[in-house]
Amino acid sequence: MDPVVIPLLVAVLVVVFLVTSTVRIVPQARRYNIERFGRYRRTLQPGLNLVLPVADRINTKLDVREQVYSSDPRPVITEDNLVVNIDTVLYYQITDPRAAAYEVADYLQAIDQLTVTTLRNVIGSMDLEETLTSREEINSRLRAVLDDATGKWGIRVNRVEIKAIDPPASIKEAMEKQMRAERDKRAAILHAEGERQAKILTAEGTKQKDILEAQGAQQAMILRADGEAKAVELVFQAVHRNNADPKVLAYKYLETLPHLAGSDNNTFWVIPGELTEAVRTVTRAFGDQASAGPPTPGQSEEAATADDHDTSGGSRLPRLEAGSTVSLDAAAAADEAGKQAAAAVSDAKAEAEAAKSPQMPRRTRTSDD
Repeated sequence: MDPVVIPLLVAVLVVVFLVTSTVRIVPQARRYNIERFGRYRRTLQPGLNLVLPVADRINTKLDVREQVYSSDPRPVITEDNLVVNIDTVLYYQITDPRAAAYEVADYLQAIDQLTVTTLRNVIGSMDLEETLTSREEINSRLRAVLDDATGKWGIRVNRVEIKAIDPPASIKEAMEKQMRAERDKRAAILHAEGERQAKILTAEGTKQKDILEAQGAQQAMILRADGEAKAVELVFQAVHRNNADPKVLAYKYLETLPHLAGSDNNTFWVIPGELTEAVRTVTRAFGDQASAGPPTPGQSEEAATADDHDTSGGSRLPRLEAGSTVSLDAAAAADEAGKQAAAAVSDAKAEAEAAKSPQMPRRTRTSDD
């Protein structure tokens, strides 16, 4: 082998070694701490960097991105002497690589222990219910303490979150019973409120219904009264306009009496004193119409007998015989009017007696009455 080749190869190897030892390529978001002869020299930034071979060496490689650290559940005692297990999640970022490498031996362990001690101090001043409902307050207090302590380590704590709070099993069971009772209470309150609203709406509807029905009945009565008033006014005007004969009015009076007595609501009926006079007026009217013909001896005797009975007390009504000279239509009308009036009077008296004494059997009107 040529003696010149060996030194040449050695020289090439030395050059390669020097080049590789001099050049350092740092990735993005990484920081390298350089020590020269065991002393901190500088921190390499991302990109191509040159160092002295043999004299300079890389001590630590740090990631300056935001990191997430989840701690294990740790037992913590509350103010009401209940042991709960709490685990946290920590978000931090290295801001000073030199301090992170030389100010603390293990920054993760230091942060974890500081978190546990701070958490116990915070939870120790709260009871269980306040602990479960005050997560935001606990997070802010933890972050303030950690940020103040880790600042000199070159670490910034961005956020601290409580991931879980696990109370004992007995406390969980009691809490579930309490929550179930609270839900039942809310359900009962909502049900009662619904029934109350339903009753109120039903009452409002009934009230509106009664008001509308009353208004309708009022309008109907007003319209009915107006109609009756107009009818009476028309009848009154017709009577006065036509100058009706008193004999016609007396006959219409007798026609009205059976209708008054035949009503179902009439239990007490007063017989007017002018009833006999009205019957006599009608009879005389029909008698005057038939006075043109000569009366027969039988008719004279019958009329005399009727007058005697009429003057003695008005107990019987005058009748016209079918064989007389009076027209058959007039006699039949007068006889029918007398029968209807007498029947109405008899029925009214019987109903009045039955109303006064319910125990007595009602008297049946015979054909003689």
